[in-house]
Parts: sequence; C-alpha cells; structure tokens
Amino acid sequence: MLDWSTLLREFITLIVVVDPIGTLPVFLFATASVPVALHRRIAIRAVLVAGVVLYAFLIGGQFLLEGLGLRLGSFQIAGGVVLFLFALTMIFGEPKAAREIEEAERDHMAGAIFPLAMPSIASPGAMLAIVILTDNHTNPVSDQAVTAALLFVVLLITLAVLLVAPWLNRLIGASGSSVISRVMGIILATVAVDAVLGGFEALELLQLAPAPEGLG
Repeated sequence: MLDWSTLLREFITLIVVVDPIGTLPVFLFATASVPVALHRRIAIRAVLVAGVVLYAFLIGGQFLLEGLGLRLGSFQIAGGVVLFLFALTMIFGEPKAAREIEEAERDHMAGAIFPLAMPSIASPGAMLAIVILTDNHTNPVSDQAVTAALLFVVLLITLAVLLVAPWLNRLIGASGSSVISRVMGIILATVAVDAVLGGFEALELLQLAPAPEGLG
C-alpha cells in the first residue's frame, strides 16, 4: 500500500535538494553568450547529464558504501549532518547561484555540464539525498521505482523551469530566487534532522515514537 505522506516527504526532499528555481540564474549565466536557438538544447543536455549522475547514485550508491564496509544507518547520520550544513549555507550563505557562477567565472568555464548539470542540478546534496531515501535491501525494486519516478518528475520540473527561464527571471528576479532558496533551506534542514534520527534508529541506538497523524 502506498504511503502518501512518505511519498510527499520524498518528493519535497528531492525538489529541495535539486532546487529548480535556484538553478535558474545559473542557466541564465551559462547561456548568456550562447545563441538563443541553442538554449533549449543546453537545458535538455544539462538535465540528461544530471539525471544520469543521480540515477547512478540511486542504483549503486548504497552498494558502493556497503562495499567499503559502511552501514546505511551510519551513512544516513553522516548524510543528514552534511545536508544540514548544506541547508545552513542555503539559509545564511550566498545564494546557490552566486557561488556556482563565481566558480564558473574563476575556472573560465560555462555550459551545460559545468556549472549547470553539476554541481547545480546534480549537487552533492542531491546525491546524498538519493542514497538516504533508498534502501536497496528492503523492497529494493519498489523502493527504487518510487524514488526513480519522483526523481523523474523533479527533473521534468527542472527542465520546464529552464525552458521558461527568461520569463521566470523577469517574474521573480534575483531577490525572489534568493527568498525561495532560503525557504527551501529551512525545509532541507528539517529533512536532514529527520535523516539523522532515522540513522540512529537504523543502528538501534534510538527508538522513535510514531509521528503524529498527518505529519508522516
């Protein structure tokens, strides 16, 4: 039976870590000196490359960790801490786009692969979240299928945002993008704390009480 609250939580987690709105200024920078006719191809290519990277982590991320002798619970705790720090940079630090544009200018690189596909869409936070959300040993097929479907929807949303980038940029502006990124950071911080608690529970170091009805 499908758990809609869990489904919603996973979707929110993925939409937050991928952050389609936060990717918008990065796309505008990457295409600034590119003919308009090529913008669509760059958007599609960036999303495809990011999708390949994220699906690779979805399928093999946990097995890689276990091959190194690491338990999923330990990774959930470590991943939750990293996601929490990532969330703090979203809330208190420079906007995501500003950091990545600065890196691109410093390295004199721009385009669909860097900084758009990586690290903007397929960010380290997104890679960590993908592994944390999927346990390949407990109902591996259904678990991966659900996460894969949700990730596909998030990537489609990201592609749609990039395809209407000029219009959205005029609508929300840089300030609007910054506000949305910070709100998502607060949501991500909550998800990160939940991942840490889930890791302690997986290692049988903590017994969590059932969540109140309606909160998942």
